[in-house]
Amino acid sequence: MTTNIIKIKNAAFYAYHGAMYEEQNIGGRFEADVEIYTDFSKAAANDDLTLTINYDTVYRFINKLVNEKKYYLIETLASVIADQILEKFEGINKIIVRVRKHSVPVGGVIDCVEAEVIKDNG
Repeated sequence: MTTNIIKIKNAAFYAYHGAMYEEQNIGGRFEADVEIYTDFSKAAANDDLTLTINYDTVYRFINKLVNEKKYYLIETLASVIADQILEKFEGINKIIVRVRKHSVPVGGVIDCVEAEVIKDNG
């Protein structure tokens, strides 16, 4: 079996996730990386989008998930994205999802916080 990886990097969204009231009402920038382990060798050999996982469709699906519900934790959001992509798209052997949150209310200066979920389909 061949393993290939489709990667979506730094998909940015404005959303309303966080444990604090302000985060859920003012919102902030979130980013997601998704790595989809699959076999797209037939699609590559035939240059046929219908034989692989369409990353535009995946991006739009992530956007829907990020914006349809508010979560307290980015850990929850990352898990939901991973689970829902595995459920919706066929042919995925493994998925890695990273969700980053900027403007984090901590007592210091940081670029962002990130939660990562790795799930095997099987």
